[in-house]
Order: sequence, then C-alpha cells, then structure tokens
Amino acid sequence: MITSFQRIGVVAQLRHPRVIDSLNRLVAFLKNDGRTVIVDKETANVLTDSSVEVLAPEEISKGTLDLVIVVGGDGSMLGAARSLLAFDVPMLGLNRGRLGFLTDISPEHMETGIGQVLAGNYQVSERCLLELNVHRDGKSIASGLAFNDVVLHPGRAVRMMEFELYIDGSFVYSQRSDGLIVSTPTGSTAYALSAGGPIMCPELDALVLVPMNPHTLSSRPIVVSGDSELEVRVGPFNELHPKATCDGQYQIAAEPGDAIRIRKHPHTARLIHPQDHDFYEVCRRKLGWGSRLDSDRE
Repeated sequence: MITSFQRIGVVAQLRHPRVIDSLNRLVAFLKNDGRTVIVDKETANVLTDSSVEVLAPEEISKGTLDLVIVVGGDGSMLGAARSLLAFDVPMLGLNRGRLGFLTDISPEHMETGIGQVLAGNYQVSERCLLELNVHRDGKSIASGLAFNDVVLHPGRAVRMMEFELYIDGSFVYSQRSDGLIVSTPTGSTAYALSAGGPIMCPELDALVLVPMNPHTLSSRPIVVSGDSELEVRVGPFNELHPKATCDGQYQIAAEPGDAIRIRKHPHTARLIHPQDHDFYEVCRRKLGWGSRLDSDRE
C-alpha cells in the first residue's frame, strides 16, 4: 500500500561531523521535494536551514509524523525504534555508521534511495521487539524494551554465572557461562552472530537463545517460537550481581534469585526499504560472502 510521506521527522546522532553534513543535505533534499521536515531542538541547532519545524519529543503523538528518517548507524535506529514504537510511525535509515544492517541507504545514493521511497516505490518490513521484566520476591522491579537483543551477563567481572532457563514454563537447562543472549531475527546479525548464533531472516516469527562461552560443549543456540515465554532464573548462590542489557544501550541490575522474563512485545516496528532491497545481498556485502561461482569464469 503506497503512503504519502508528507510530514517527515529526522533523527540524527549528532556527535560526528559527517552526520551533520548528511543531515543538512537530507533536509535540503526533502524540502526541495515539497516535504515538511520536523526535528527536535538539538538537531535544529546544527542545521544551516533555520526554517524547519521544531517539535519536542513529548509533543509527538500518533499521526504527527508520516515517516522518520534516521541518520546514523544501527545503534541510532535501535534507539529510535524503541522510542517511537507507541506512535506506529515507519522508519527509514540513512547509514552513517559502520555495518548498517538496519540503516541501509548509503550517503552516496541518498537522493536516489530516499527519492525512490518518497515516490512510493518501497517495501515494508515488520520487526518484532522484546519486552523484559525483572521479578524479585514475586514483584516486577524493572522493565525494558529491546529491538535487537536482551543480554544477561555478569557485568564487569570476568567470571561465570549460574542460571536456569525455562521456556513456556518448562525447564530447559541449568548453565554456567558468561551469560545468555536472547535475540530477535533482527538482532541475529548483531551480538548473537558474534557469539556463534544463526542468521535468521527478518520475517521469521522466532527467537534465538545463544549461550555465551558455556562451560560445556553440549550447550548450543536454540531457536524457539516467537510466541515463547522465556524465564531466566539467576542462581541464588551467585556471588555476582548480573546485568540484563537491552540492545547494549541500557541495563538493569539483577540479583541472585531474580527471575528475568522475556517475551515478544505485542507491537511491531515498521522499517521502510527501497523497492530493490534484498536481505541476502546485504549479508553478502556486509559479511563478505562469496560471489556467484560462474562470475569467476567470465
């Protein structure tokens, strides 16, 4: 379904000069195309064009924006996805980071790629998020939201921790390791991949659980239904105070005996890609996969 993206919010990671250069170029392009550009006050302060509309984050509501363009790396997209989830606004990424699995339009092809989307030639990818709740003595004491992954780890100490894993109420295993990664399909190309987990197609309704340096050779990643209810019980005799981290961007302190519950959030985030976007082509380019065999014979 083609949607007219008239009111476009622009979100940027402003610490790098190259991001600010791309930001000014993007704003000029959007305005020349007749679009209304909306930014927050901090972003407005670095723009050469002072006529853009400024909107504070607390003033955003459902229907305020037709599209959000994120200028930065995948980390910027992760933060935007969490903060904008309640407003059901689609997001498009202009890559000014390093890897760029989520922010897939390059600065060199900005006008072509974004112009294609604004002309109605795009595809939509629905991505699930994870919600995290930490329970202590039968009460929820903290919660979080993750687009890529929830990671249970021992914090700064380089020591193993003990925990038990339950899926849908069934005991799966007890483990001594450096922790556990619970990843969405989106996050399967991030930290979970580095820890030996599988790459999952973004459209899959599944979660992957990847142990981190387990103290047994029989412990392997597990792929489960996206509707699974996960519970990680921190061993009561741990000397550590482990952390539960969401997308590597904020963390919650847990205690021995806590129950960490993870499940799929009921709402999805919508990512917009140009019509010719190909997940496998992105994998080949970003991960250095081989080219066609017959291309070597030309």
